[in-house]
Amino acid sequence: MANPGGKPNPPPPRFAGALRRHALFAPPLSFLLLVLSTLRDLVPIIAVIAVFQLAILRQPFPNLAEILVGMVFVMFGLALFVKGLEMGLFPLGEGLAQDFARKGSLFWLLLFSFALGFGTTVAEPALIAVTAVAGRTAAEAGVIESNAEAANSFALGLRYTVAVSAGAGIALGVLRIIKGWPVHWLIIPGYIIAVILSFFAPEEIIGIAFDAGGVTTSTITVPLVTALGVGLSTVIRGRNPLIDGFGLIAFACLTPILFVLVYGMLM
Repeated sequence: MANPGGKPNPPPPRFAGALRRHALFAPPLSFLLLVLSTLRDLVPIIAVIAVFQLAILRQPFPNLAEILVGMVFVMFGLALFVKGLEMGLFPLGEGLAQDFARKGSLFWLLLFSFALGFGTTVAEPALIAVTAVAGRTAAEAGVIESNAEAANSFALGLRYTVAVSAGAGIALGVLRIIKGWPVHWLIIPGYIIAVILSFFAPEEIIGIAFDAGGVTTSTITVPLVTALGVGLSTVIRGRNPLIDGFGLIAFACLTPILFVLVYGMLM
């Protein structure tokens, strides 16, 4: 049926869309859809584990009830985490980057980038876990003194080395955005240097160095650093957020490899 203006009436809104537009139902419905989206993302992992457990190993799941409860916790936890990123960390990172860029001070912008990289990396749970294991393993292998104090000292030194290097890498990445340098101009030589250093570094530190480059970028670092790059490239004239805004994570992964290899050579 056409309306008086001669145009056909729009199709009736879907039930979910109608509820979402209602002020009372919008927040819970939005979160419910996010939980279902998280469940969809977890289905491949659940399917792989189930196939190998039941079809290959042919063993029942131990403590199935606890596993199912844990899966529900993971599902809701991931949904809350994603919602928190959307509401807090991404807007905060973009806003800070834009404010510092408008301030027009290269020194303060680079100092902020370094501090952000250092602060987020030193608090990374994955880094704390890896450095603690590295300290204990080094003590057991006789690389350092075989006591808890030496292991903790090694782990703490390794942790702060990675944090400082991640901060330096992010500051370098911000400078790249400001100058407009292509990302491969810095990444390719950086990994070439890492390969060269690996021939001179102690064998015990090489694997730790490359793993440290991976664990620097996890739940805390990635959202803020990504928002920093996108926000900065948005406010600088002539920069494309899609081309120039991404790549900071690569620098946060690369520089810890270099610093930890040197750290191992100096220890």
